[in-house]
Amino acid sequence: MRIVELNENNKKNLMSELLKRSPQNYQAYNDRVMEILDNVRTKGDEALFGYTEKFDGAKLTPESIVITQEEIDEAVASVDPALIETMKRAAANIEDFHKRQLPNSWFMTREDGCVLGQKVSAIDSVGVYVPGGKAAYPSTLLMNVVPARVAGVKNIYMATPCNREGKVNPATLAAASIAGVTKMFKMGGAQAIAALAYGTETIPKVDKIVGPGNIYVALAKKAVYGFVSIDSVAGPSEVCVIADENANPRYVAADLLSQAEHDELASAILVTTSRTLAEAVSREVDGFLGVLSRREIIEKSLDNFGYILIASSMDDAIDTVNEIAPEHLEIAAADPFAMMAKIKNAGAMFLGEYSSEPLGDYFAGPNHVLPTNGTAKFFSALCVEDFLKKSSIIYYTKDALRAVSDDIVTFAKSEQLTAHANAISVRFENE
Repeated sequence: MRIVELNENNKKNLMSELLKRSPQNYQAYNDRVMEILDNVRTKGDEALFGYTEKFDGAKLTPESIVITQEEIDEAVASVDPALIETMKRAAANIEDFHKRQLPNSWFMTREDGCVLGQKVSAIDSVGVYVPGGKAAYPSTLLMNVVPARVAGVKNIYMATPCNREGKVNPATLAAASIAGVTKMFKMGGAQAIAALAYGTETIPKVDKIVGPGNIYVALAKKAVYGFVSIDSVAGPSEVCVIADENANPRYVAADLLSQAEHDELASAILVTTSRTLAEAVSREVDGFLGVLSRREIIEKSLDNFGYILIASSMDDAIDTVNEIAPEHLEIAAADPFAMMAKIKNAGAMFLGEYSSEPLGDYFAGPNHVLPTNGTAKFFSALCVEDFLKKSSIIYYTKDALRAVSDDIVTFAKSEQLTAHANAISVRFENE
C-alpha cells in the first residue's frame, strides 16, 4: 500500500479523491434511470415485467413474481443448517440492540390545563431492497428488516432480483423468513425501486424504501425521494483504522483488506503516527494478497483508494479521521476509549484489537447500514427511529388560548397572515 506523509495539501487531495466515489457523481446514468422510473410509473406491471425479462432474463407474471411459501421452504431446506442457526443468533443480537432504541410517546400537562406531547407511530409499509447480482448479502437483509419489525412496521416487502429460471438466492430467502418479511417479490434494479415507490397492479406502494444496491438502484432511490422516504443514497464501502505504535500490524492489514474486497471503489485507509507500523502493515497486506480469493478486486481498490497516512501527531491523526468521517472506524490504540471520545465523525466505531469490523457486519447487533463518503458528519447508522414517525400533540383550554391570543395575533400580523390572526380572534369576538 502507498505510504504518505500527511500535510494540508495531500489531505485536501485525499478528500477530493474519496468524494469521487459518491453516487452523486454518476449523473451519466440518470437519463436511463429516469426512463425506467417513468415507464414503470405509467405502465405498471407491463414495464416491470418487461425490464425484468430484459435485464434478468426471467419471464414473470403477476403470480410468479411473488415468492411463495413453497419456494421459501425449499430454500430454507437447501441452506446449511449451521448458517441458518448463525443467522438466527445474529438476528437475535440485532433485535436486542434495536429494541433499546425504541422511543416512547410522551405527554406533559401544564398547570393551566394545556397538554403538549409527542405521539410515536410506526411507518405503515416499508420496501427492503436486497441485491442479488454479483453477490447476495443476507446479513444486510437482517440489518434492514429486523429494526423495521422492532419498530412495529405492519407491512415489510422485500424486492430482490432472480435468475433466468426465476430462482432467488436461497440464503436471502432464509434470512427473510427469519427476519419476518411480510411478502417477497422477484424484482431488481431501478424498476424494483419504481414499483415500490409508485405501486403497480401487483406491487403495493410503500411509504419508505431501504437497502443497498448498484448505481441504478442508488440513483433510483434518490429520484423517488419525496414520493416515498428513503434511508440514504449509499456509496461504496470504506474502513479507516487509526492506530498508535502498539497496534498489531497483521490485524490492521487484515481489517483493511476486509473492506477492500467489497468492490473496486471501496476505500481502506490507515492513519497512524508510527512509520514502523505503517511499513509493517504494508508488508502484511502484500502477504495476504497472495492468499485471498478476491485479489484482483482488492488490488484495484487499494491502487485507487487505499492509503497509509503518517500523521505528525495523534491530534493530527484524529483531525484527519474526523475530516474523512469514515463509514467504519477501527481504533487500534493503547486506550481506545479515550481516543473514541475525541472522534466526532464516524458511522460506527470498533474499539480495540478484538473488535474487527466484520464483527459489526455480521453479528454484534448494531446496524451495519452506515453513512458513507463523509456523510457521517451529518447522518447516522440505520436505526429503529428510521421506521417511526412522530406527531406533535397540542391541547389548549379556552382560558389558556385567551392568555396568549394577543401574542399569536401580533406574530401573525407581522407576517401579513391576517387569516391566521383571525382564526385566533374569532374565538373571542363576543368578549
